[in-house]
Amino acid sequence: MKIIGVVGMPGSGKGEFSRIARSLAIPVIVMGDVIREEAVRQGLAGTDANLGEIASRLRKDRGMAAVAELTLPAVEREDAVLVVVDGIRGDAEVGFFREKFPGFILIGIDAPFAARLARLSSRGREDDGLTEEELVLRDRREISWGLGRALAGADNLLCNDGTVEEFEEKVRAFLEEIQEGP
Repeated sequence: MKIIGVVGMPGSGKGEFSRIARSLAIPVIVMGDVIREEAVRQGLAGTDANLGEIASRLRKDRGMAAVAELTLPAVEREDAVLVVVDGIRGDAEVGFFREKFPGFILIGIDAPFAARLARLSSRGREDDGLTEEELVLRDRREISWGLGRALAGADNLLCNDGTVEEFEEKVRAFLEEIQEGP
């Protein structure tokens, strides 16, 4: 099984990358689902503050690769040649997946701050109603988990600074190349 991990700042286009992968019949595991499920289990609303607190506490209690470890069973249940893991937030998670899956590929998604803020404001998830200041704080929190180091160490980087159609073209080309692979 070949694993593609996806890393990027909030609103950069990770979810769009995953949507495109699904359209190509590639299974996608979303790491944030582990955090959202824990919020439900605790009876908490899925706000950015609550989800951030749960994610930080998991990493503090179980180590910086905790969310990757909790995601692993879902990845291993997939019976596919290629699987996308959406939402890597740190270099410890990258290290975990590289150890578990030789040939792991990390794709970084980059997008300008203003574009990310606009996307988050329009997509309608409970944890996305952020002001500019709140997005800066969310960025800082995720960078503290090693997101910047993970993004800097990506095997490939896709820039998402144009239209949805332009980004989709880039993602499709990348995924089709990986599927054809050696």
